[in-house]
Amino acid sequence: MAKSSNYRVQLRRRREGKTDYQARKALVISRKPRLVTRTANRNITVQILIAKPHGDEVLAAANSRELVKTYDWKAATGNIPAAYLTGLLCGLKAKANDIKEAILDIGLVAPTKGAKIFAALSGVLDAGVGVPHSEDKIVKERMKGEHIAKYAKSLGAGSEEYKAKFSKYNGHGVSPEKISEHFAKVKAQITDSFKTGKQVVPKKEKKAPAEAETPIKTEKAPEKAPAAKKAVAKKPAAKKEVAKKEEAPVEEKKAPAKKKAAAKPKTAAKEPSAPKEKASKKGGKKA
Repeated sequence: MAKSSNYRVQLRRRREGKTDYQARKALVISRKPRLVTRTANRNITVQILIAKPHGDEVLAAANSRELVKTYDWKAATGNIPAAYLTGLLCGLKAKANDIKEAILDIGLVAPTKGAKIFAALSGVLDAGVGVPHSEDKIVKERMKGEHIAKYAKSLGAGSEEYKAKFSKYNGHGVSPEKISEHFAKVKAQITDSFKTGKQVVPKKEKKAPAEAETPIKTEKAPEKAPAAKKAVAKKPAAKKEVAKKEEAPVEEKKAPAKKKAAAKPKTAAKEPSAPKEKASKKGGKKA
């Protein structure tokens, strides 16, 4: 609520809890790339951006879904080990593009110790990108998923709670007790792909738009044919109209000729009647 006449409403994204404009201004003034990490329950996104007058430009980016598509990650894509591997992948991409430093941008998220944001930061640091940070926020034991293995052992493999919480792990053929081994295997694949210069890139389907364009061209061709026929059909009609216009003045010229012929006998009939009347009048006077 407004408390005085000088009250100013905050910007929309600040009211929604999405952007801290004061911190954002300080990051932009530094003119250094920003390491932006955004986490969700299922996926994690790590990007390195730089501010430009027309907007932010993405220099390097990685998503936890790439771990599944490219590097055969079989565990969950929203946990701490997945956050570390996503940060490692983004950091290696940035290093390949000659990006050596960045500033961490966590937005309005509370900087909790051992959070997924700092797990992604740890991956970027291990890739060789320099980011100012504090070691107190990073818990290295949680990066490999050792806390997940301990929790799974405490529940017991045959319990109902174990089956409910780790059903996806077992469905993909990875037991939660051995997640640290699977983590080390995937990490080695990511680093080796950049060392050898043979990074695995997800396949992109480029043939689909080409197939969609071909039927559109074939459908338009028959539509033009009837239009040409209509143009040809209209030409004889135009000739008939011209012929009618040429015949019309001929009939109009003949009409006055008939009127003149009919007018001549009337004048001839009036001429003999005139002298008879005069004779009668003269005869009356003589009598």
